[in-house]
Amino acid sequence: MTYTAGTLLGGKLQYRQTARGHRSGLEPVLLAAMIPARAGQRVIEAGTGAGAGLLCLGYRVSGLEGIGIERDPGLAALAADNFRINAMTALHAVAADVIRLPISQPFDHAFANPPWRSLLDTPSPDAGRRTAHRAGGGLLADWAAALGTVVRFHGTLTFILPAGSIDQCLVAMTRAGFGACRIVPFWPRRGRAAKLVIIQSKKQARGPVTLQPGLILHDDNGFTPGAEAILRDGAGLSDHFSD
Repeated sequence: MTYTAGTLLGGKLQYRQTARGHRSGLEPVLLAAMIPARAGQRVIEAGTGAGAGLLCLGYRVSGLEGIGIERDPGLAALAADNFRINAMTALHAVAADVIRLPISQPFDHAFANPPWRSLLDTPSPDAGRRTAHRAGGGLLADWAAALGTVVRFHGTLTFILPAGSIDQCLVAMTRAGFGACRIVPFWPRRGRAAKLVIIQSKKQARGPVTLQPGLILHDDNGFTPGAEAILRDGAGLSDHFSD
């Protein structure tokens, strides 16, 4: 597998990813900032790719045990290598299909950046991009149901998605036994519609859906200070809203 060597969090993490195909963007870094994990807890990421999300979460919260599920064996091996070169020995990658999890032990938190393009969209000519980006009907429901089997009582399930997937995601989480969903929007610039959201829910929890304070990503100088704190410094999103 041909890969490029780069960094995450402003150089704080070494990060290798494939030279062609799907390449990590802002999504896994923002997603990791949302996970309310604490030292000693166990987390699982579905569709981990080369491991960016778990790496960023492991940097922010030391003492985590984490497993990344990745269907592509080559990407799973690359994620494992990224964990190794960053000395995160409690993070592991497993080559498996999310909806056929080979794991039964409970996790405190599950999270994912699921494939989001419809199968009706024009497919990318690159096989890796097609796999990472294109979702078949019912994928969110399948992933939520599968992850729901390994999340403990009142553990969290968190997805980062296009804003147009909110209704589908809420239905999927509810049917999988999760509730008290909260939505965090990300605006590309002030005055622009949010294109990206994070939706987080709790296993067997009751409560209304809430729209939390969001984050503006860019201003005239580049990334906003709030976005910089997450993307460059590895800060969490918890200061943006209350429980």
